[in-house]
Amino acid sequence: MKSAAAAVRPFDGPRALELARETLGIEAQALQALSDRLSPAFAQVVERILALRGRVVVMGMGKSGHVGRKIAATLASTGTPAFFVHPGEASHGDLGMVTEADLVLALSNSGESDEIAALLPALRRQGVPLVGMTGGAESTLARHADWVLDTRVEREACPLNLAPTASTTAQLAMGDALAVALLDARGFRAEDFARSHPGGALGRKLLTHVGDVMRSGEDIPRVPAEASFLELMREMSAKGLGASAIVGPQGELRGIFTDGDLRRRIEAGDDLLSTTAGAVMHPQPRTIRVDALAVDAARLMEQHGITSVLVVEGADQLVGVVHIRDLLRAKVI
Repeated sequence: MKSAAAAVRPFDGPRALELARETLGIEAQALQALSDRLSPAFAQVVERILALRGRVVVMGMGKSGHVGRKIAATLASTGTPAFFVHPGEASHGDLGMVTEADLVLALSNSGESDEIAALLPALRRQGVPLVGMTGGAESTLARHADWVLDTRVEREACPLNLAPTASTTAQLAMGDALAVALLDARGFRAEDFARSHPGGALGRKLLTHVGDVMRSGEDIPRVPAEASFLELMREMSAKGLGASAIVGPQGELRGIFTDGDLRRRIEAGDDLLSTTAGAVMHPQPRTIRVDALAVDAARLMEQHGITSVLVVEGADQLVGVVHIRDLLRAKVI
């Protein structure tokens, strides 16, 4: 007996490309048709979710369940509290997760999923609002739902018209449309998105402040204005940032001296050993406030071609320094 692998015909690259283009074309047409059929029910669902005291509970079996998990995750990350409940598990106790303050979003292409149909009477008795996302306008799910989001497709992209392809794409797109409409209605901002993604690049950029990454206290390279040039060099060498702040009697920032300044002074032939820190400092250093975003410090460094920025608060009181290595370590850049 030949194995299943042996029965597979030789790979045909041009046919694979042809099928890929056909699949994308079918799914694109399905989404356009979905857009054309949008009804006032969509806006009603958005309005009802905005008024919820509870959460959106998403349910779906099989491929619809996989899509449902993604929809729940997208809603939750964009300001709409949501989670996924497996319909099979719901029939064995997990329905207790659903309260009267919630709304159920049930996905089923046919609208005849046995596991979801078994839950409909219980949800109705509990008084939980039900949104059906289905391609079956006359299905069991559609008849029991308070609102129906039509995700019907003319055909699947599968050559056999069997594997859920265009239909799951339609469900996914409808879920994205819901999330986008809701986040817009809530006035959801990039900062809000970052709070849901503290471990991501956007979260680090929008949630990390200068005060979170700066060096402070004894780690700040600084000398008084009257310090000798040798004392200035020792401080720069000890702190290893290639620069030192020059401060006044009360710790107020007066200037900065960098490795670049040193090279320029040497090239000019200046007598450095007999001078003071205050005499060689650059009097207008680049500074940033302690409550500024760390990404702003990175932008300042890039704009002016520098590797560190002094941090101040109040009337130019020196409180820290941020080096480019600090930003790299915090993955801000």
